[in-house]
Amino acid sequence: MEFTPLQHKQQSFEKEALQHMDALYHFGYKLTANKDDAQDLLQETYLKAYRFWDQFREGTNCKAWLFQIMKKSLINRYRKEHREP
Repeated sequence: MEFTPLQHKQQSFEKEALQHMDALYHFGYKLTANKDDAQDLLQETYLKAYRFWDQFREGTNCKAWLFQIMKKSLINRYRKEHREP
């Protein structure tokens, strides 16, 4: 059975990325000190990761890639909140 590109993307994302969810949540909680904010940050991280999954190079450190996405998302959120009145 052949997989469509979308099915392949979904399958490889689930295999590589979802196993790091607990570690990412705990990292997000350390960064935000708030359960709800950590959940929001986790969701935002996984949405961005899935959207840009084609840019992830297979065989590299997926966990580190996800942590970078989370960290940059938090920095961007912080900048946006402090820019607006």
